[in-house]
Amino acid sequence: MSEPSALRLGVNIDHVATVRNARGGDVPDPVRAALIAEHAGADGITAHLREDRRHITDSDISRLMSQLTLPLNLEMAATEEMLSIALRHQPHAACIVPERREERTTEGGLDAVAGHNHLQRFVSELGGADIRVSLFIEPDKSQLDAAKRLGAPVVELHTGAYCDAAIADDGAGVEHHLRRLTEAAQYGASIGLEVHAGHGLTYDSVKPVAAIPELAELNIGHFLVGEAIFVGLQASVLRMRALMDEARHPMSTAAQ
Repeated sequence: MSEPSALRLGVNIDHVATVRNARGGDVPDPVRAALIAEHAGADGITAHLREDRRHITDSDISRLMSQLTLPLNLEMAATEEMLSIALRHQPHAACIVPERREERTTEGGLDAVAGHNHLQRFVSELGGADIRVSLFIEPDKSQLDAAKRLGAPVVELHTGAYCDAAIADDGAGVEHHLRRLTEAAQYGASIGLEVHAGHGLTYDSVKPVAAIPELAELNIGHFLVGEAIFVGLQASVLRMRALMDEARHPMSTAAQ
């Protein structure tokens, strides 16, 4: 039996910028947070440039691109403005997500089935610029098939329903949503997609998801930034990294 592959950790630094923007000024600095996360073992940095610039700003993206040595994953809506920004900066990856002005965070996955005609040009133009395109979708076979038809090489499975069930201590719900994630990861990998997952993961909920062998990357942000208030960002990232490694390589970590 082959050794499970390594699981990458992408750290989303949006909510460092949320705290900064609550008062204005320059602190706390999301670029500094990205560099700390890199030192703590993150494999990539995620930043969501929203239409209303509620947290990450255009200057943050410019500074991240100039200072990071890790890959930058730009989360973006499928709009002309965001496409122009992505093509100008050329981050390593762009994850297309749904976006509505009234939502506090990205709620639910992109509908790649109904949105095929709209999304096609964005996927094609980003891919043509050597930007690795990802679609943030629900763990659903039809959405995976739609992502494949669009030519997106990567999908990120929305883990929100699983995490909500875990917070509610709903054992049946956790089992149901974890099964959906597992089956979606297996199916996605079987049709040639690279499968990521994220949204709402915590220390308590991450290990069952991290143990899914077909997943290549988890993207985690809000919880890590919140936990950093109490223990520091380096410590919160280090612990998340350790929990992911324990889930993916339980025998190796037990022997240490």
